[in-house]
Amino acid sequence: MPDALRDDVYRRPLATALDRLGVGPGWRCVDVGAGGGDVSVALAAVVGHTGRVYSVDSDPLARDEVAAAAAEHSQVLAITQAAEDLVLPEPVDLAFCRFLLLHVIDPALVLARMAGAVRPGGWVVAQEPITTAGRVGGLALSMPDARHPDIGALLPALARDAGLELVDAWAEAPAGVGPGPVTAYLAASTGVDPGEDPVVLPPLVTVLGRVRAA
Repeated sequence: MPDALRDDVYRRPLATALDRLGVGPGWRCVDVGAGGGDVSVALAAVVGHTGRVYSVDSDPLARDEVAAAAAEHSQVLAITQAAEDLVLPEPVDLAFCRFLLLHVIDPALVLARMAGAVRPGGWVVAQEPITTAGRVGGLALSMPDARHPDIGALLPALARDAGLELVDAWAEAPAGVGPGPVTAYLAASTGVDPGEDPVVLPPLVTVLGRVRAA
């Protein structure tokens, strides 16, 4: 499934989170589980040439995808690394992940590694779904290939248990009916075309956690 399609339907939660934190020029960020790099490119556009974005993914092929997507953004550095092993050359202001924790073996460990990569007073932002809360024609969705399909429901508690100060948390669920990005996203992610059935995509829970000052 193209990252650009996912980015299109879940663009609002990302923009809301970045605006809420006041992310701007000069920020150092890491996009963990970056995939093709759509979020990394969005971050690069916000932090500018005085900032830096580490685009981290465990798939070596993602490095080439990020390089192509971020060709105009020299401040994006692609790193092949598992989220569980996250180590960066410098502390960052923001560690971000989206649709990552539902796939990893130990979400709590990954959140702790993200928190450890951030300077005191900096931020961890995680966005994860509650898959079974999504609906097609009124029926619940499923995601059998995900280890933790409803991890979003636990996300605030996971952030707290990782030692983060929970500053804000909310959920947003894109919805639609008939042709459009919501229907196209569902068809690409499940292989099933919903046709004219009403669709509510899985709510994406966003957590804003601050790393406590030493």
